[in-house]
Amino acid sequence: MRRVATLLHRWVGLFIALFLIVAGLTGAVISWEHQIDEWLNKDLYTVSSEGAFLPFDELAGRVEAGDPRAQVVYMPLQYEAGHSVSFMVQPRVGPDGQLYDLGYDQVFMDPVTGEIIGQRDTSNVSLSTRTLMPFLRQLHENLHVPAFWGSDRWGYQLMGIIALVWLLDSFIGFYLTLPKRNSSARSTSARSRTSWFQRWKPAWKMRLNAGAYKLNFDYHRAIGLWAWGLIFIIAFTSFSLNLYREVFYPAMSMVSKVTPGPFETRPSTPFNQPIEPALTFQDIRDIAQERAQQEQWERPPAGIFYARNMGFYSVAFFHPGADHSSGGMEIANMYFDAQDGRYLGEYVPWKGTAADIFVQLQFPLHSGRILGLFGRILMSVMGLLVAALAITGVVIWARKRRARRFSALAEN
Repeated sequence: MRRVATLLHRWVGLFIALFLIVAGLTGAVISWEHQIDEWLNKDLYTVSSEGAFLPFDELAGRVEAGDPRAQVVYMPLQYEAGHSVSFMVQPRVGPDGQLYDLGYDQVFMDPVTGEIIGQRDTSNVSLSTRTLMPFLRQLHENLHVPAFWGSDRWGYQLMGIIALVWLLDSFIGFYLTLPKRNSSARSTSARSRTSWFQRWKPAWKMRLNAGAYKLNFDYHRAIGLWAWGLIFIIAFTSFSLNLYREVFYPAMSMVSKVTPGPFETRPSTPFNQPIEPALTFQDIRDIAQERAQQEQWERPPAGIFYARNMGFYSVAFFHPGADHSSGGMEIANMYFDAQDGRYLGEYVPWKGTAADIFVQLQFPLHSGRILGLFGRILMSVMGLLVAALAITGVVIWARKRRARRFSALAEN
């Protein structure tokens, strides 16, 4: 059994090592994505104009008027003096039935003057300061796998499968740290149990003066043990977030009561066949605000997203700043049909069945933001540790492989 586990851990670990290195290093950085991006691109995020803000629908209209090929799919409703406002756009369908090639998907605008101050393509594969942080986020989430065969989910699905394999492999790794069974110690006495724990104790320690190979091995084993609980959380939430619609939500629905929303129930059209909405952002904002008042929501409307391949609007309600700090647990949403404004449901953090709350917690746990600033620091450290564990695992394999080759040559 132990030999099989060793072989599985070795070859599975080698298979996913590069993915874990990439995910770990990028994850350590994107914990601070907004802060770093704003520091790198101050010209996009800051404005000097003063005065009253233009209405959000007028700003969105200017974006689309400036380039009729573009369709605004996300607009913020909260503005801050001295800061720009950014809109997310996607290409419309051209006369040939294909999506236009815009060359950008984010537009920055002065909310006072309505002047467009910059554009960028957040899917661009580039290490330039302009797109560095979006590049790292896309690399972390989907490896920049492009859309094909009518779907842009392939990269997410690949990373979800890798996460599931990693999750299973983490249990194998934990098992391999346990002391080998002592066939002579069959007693269940306290002394026997003490002996077992004493034999496991070295697995938790690092021999700092025992040479490079042993230090590398001890790091891989001991750090993996000490951080195992967090590794489990990160691996599980990576799986649940990347394979949410395909696996996680259906599985949760089979074992518990989960309240479905339009993201879970609405069919999706092919990537290049978006649904044209009959209602505008202004129409939906008015409908959502009226319903929020009826339900006595305290959070103000803060942003509207149009899921154009599913044909519905999602209106986010949160207090200023919560979108960059809470990991979603301070953001509520209402959903409305884009054709007739029909109410489709809502998402309220910390409310619903136990399964609903468990589902809600996936991203806050994965990002560490459920613990605030400390959690984000912790996840940055964990990203580095995960990358280091993958690297040390490869080093262990390479050293043993080289030793076996030398041994074989010596025998010959």
